[in-house]
Amino acid sequence: MGPHRTLVRNGHVLTMDPALGDLPAGDVLIEDGVIAAVAPSLPVTDAEILDATGHLVLPGLIDTHRHTWQSLVRGICGDWTLADYYFGIRLGVSPAYTPEDVRLGNFFGAVDALNSGVTTILDFSHCNNTPDHADAAVHGLREAGIRAAFCYGFFESSPERSRFGDHAARVADFHRIADTHFASDGLLTLGVSLSELFGLPWEDTVAELAAARERQALLVNHAGCVFGSVLCAGITEMDALGLLGPDMVHVHCTAFGDAEWDALARSGGKVSISVETEMNMGFGRPVFERCRRHGIAPTLSADVVSLNSGDLWHELRFGLACARADAVDPVNLAGAMPDAVPITAREALNWSTVNAADALGLGDRIGSLTPGKRADLLLVGGPAIEQHPRVDPYATLVFQTTAADVRTVLVDGRVVKRDGVLTSADLPVLTAEADAATDRILGRIKDAGRALPGTPPGAWAAVEPSARQYYEQAVLAAKNGARR
Repeated sequence: MGPHRTLVRNGHVLTMDPALGDLPAGDVLIEDGVIAAVAPSLPVTDAEILDATGHLVLPGLIDTHRHTWQSLVRGICGDWTLADYYFGIRLGVSPAYTPEDVRLGNFFGAVDALNSGVTTILDFSHCNNTPDHADAAVHGLREAGIRAAFCYGFFESSPERSRFGDHAARVADFHRIADTHFASDGLLTLGVSLSELFGLPWEDTVAELAAARERQALLVNHAGCVFGSVLCAGITEMDALGLLGPDMVHVHCTAFGDAEWDALARSGGKVSISVETEMNMGFGRPVFERCRRHGIAPTLSADVVSLNSGDLWHELRFGLACARADAVDPVNLAGAMPDAVPITAREALNWSTVNAADALGLGDRIGSLTPGKRADLLLVGGPAIEQHPRVDPYATLVFQTTAADVRTVLVDGRVVKRDGVLTSADLPVLTAEADAATDRILGRIKDAGRALPGTPPGAWAAVEPSARQYYEQAVLAAKNGARR
């Protein structure tokens, strides 16, 4: 048998590849999940035809940091601070999740991502209360048919709901997951979500880093996002110990000083910005301007879908507004108005395509419609009023598009949404399952006598002594020039 061929025909093709540019009327040929050709017109007769007339054709969006399991408690922390989130979600909701809840949450959340045109996610998986929870998280992603970096989290939600006796047992379970689910290449790639730096002894952090690099796994960490505390710091200490690298995605970075930014830039590390979460939960200003000053290509993430939408179109438009405002602050403060916008809509789209693919170590596979890359792509358009007229395609995408305007989605050449209808799930059935699961989760929390958000008075002050102790360990190790 010959290769399976699909021809996306007569769309306005935005390749996101500078060498190829844009084709106002173009075709994309896919063979066995690979982009085989992109041209104004391809004389192909033996392929399935996807008519893209009147649509924009572009690479699938890529989210560089999403807690997918939280899709079953969508919106629960709409009025919560970061402390509320930590004590409510991490110490309240997470212990109430069964393995089946994690599977369903990851499946439901991944389908939600696909529906809005997000074809790849970095799944920051930190509800691995037992080995069964970790297995279930992987299964949920695989069932959805999304491309994902599954980043195993070594987090402890509560001792009474964990089957891990110590941190070494968690590291061993990570290796089990790697052997069980990642022996061959596929849509899922392996990663590690580091425990919050200085949230546990320094030697445990070093063990997590070592385990990830032994497996050549992507690394992601919550970095510089707790003002007034050493929690989520540690960048300069890791730099002194030679532990930073281009294989790390640093999330938030809002509390970084110049030393941290200099270290991150030297290391080739990546940055993930979660605009809605950061602006709503008190993290500080998104760091677009700091990235620009240090030559770091920013990326975007939905972060906690328990607060905001998993739709990256929201992050794009809000992020571009923040980035533009920060860039022109000096002009405004000087009593003047800018002569031009400092960042274009097309440049912003890079954040969630080529930049994000590079951050996940997948730049050779996805992020642009370049022949030889995997066929993750979107057809955006259709009858919605906000899609007409289309004067500037990039402005339409960034400022006008919603999930409903994403008409067709392909992952690895396979159609997962066609003409506005998901093919990967029966939505009425899935939403009913999600509603029922959420009721059970909230019921368990109530039965346990847990009040949400449940932030104890002086919460951060209570956490700080142990964090300070682990911080001092790291500082001492850095001063001694230890290499662990």
